[in-house]
Amino acid sequence: MELLLDSLNHFSVLMLVILGLVVIFGLMNVINMAHGEFLLIGAYTVVALTGVGASFWLALLAAPVVTAVVGLFVEILVIRRIYRRFLDTILATWGVSLVLKQITILLFGPTAHSVANPLPGAVTLFGVDYPRIRLLIIVVAITLASLLYLALFRSRTGLKLRAVIANRDISGALGLDTRVMDMASFCLGAALAGFAGALMSPVMSVDPQAGMRFLTPSFLAILIGGVNSLVGPVIGALGIASATNIIGSWLSQADTQIIVFILAIVIIRLFPNGIAAWWRK
Repeated sequence: MELLLDSLNHFSVLMLVILGLVVIFGLMNVINMAHGEFLLIGAYTVVALTGVGASFWLALLAAPVVTAVVGLFVEILVIRRIYRRFLDTILATWGVSLVLKQITILLFGPTAHSVANPLPGAVTLFGVDYPRIRLLIIVVAITLASLLYLALFRSRTGLKLRAVIANRDISGALGLDTRVMDMASFCLGAALAGFAGALMSPVMSVDPQAGMRFLTPSFLAILIGGVNSLVGPVIGALGIASATNIIGSWLSQADTQIIVFILAIVIIRLFPNGIAAWWRK
């Protein structure tokens, strides 16, 4: 049962990070290598605000706003010029990633920071004592994924967004402001990443390299599940989390990562369009 809860928690953490990538990478076709740094901005926002006496919950609300503002500047200065150049987004956002990481080091230093746990203690579930904060992450991740699905596929705004993604020229001819939709989508993806970093800050080491630890498995999860849907990345995250925790219960962390990456490569080779696309057939 503890292994099951740990797998569910790992899945929830990945899903929190993936939600922003689904919008920016999966829907907007922008390979955002700075996504990990958006997560860092959210985490460091909590570090900064709690450091001056603010509550964790206030910092949790402020983090996505701060990250969305940073995302807006990145979209205006960089991303809007390369929407139609898919591969160029890799180099451009990698440069943004380096800049944001160095700014973080200048402001907070290269050492790790910690955030006090706002929900100490544990809850007994099925005979297992499990930390409250990790249960909160599970609940919030599932709730956010459900809300994002409703926003994208059950609302007029989501319909407009998907129309712009499907055909920008025709959407513009029909009266949709594609520039506003682009900015809103990128800011939403950045805000989701910032919120994920803020929520996970009490259970992780907040350091300048933390974003990269989440970026690689998140991209793998999207590629495994499929990039053009919301269900696909969720399936990919579930697969990555389950494999990591099950294999990690027998092997070391390094060996586990090697095996998980090899399995991911094999799945991507067998299902190049993702498991979700294959399942729909």
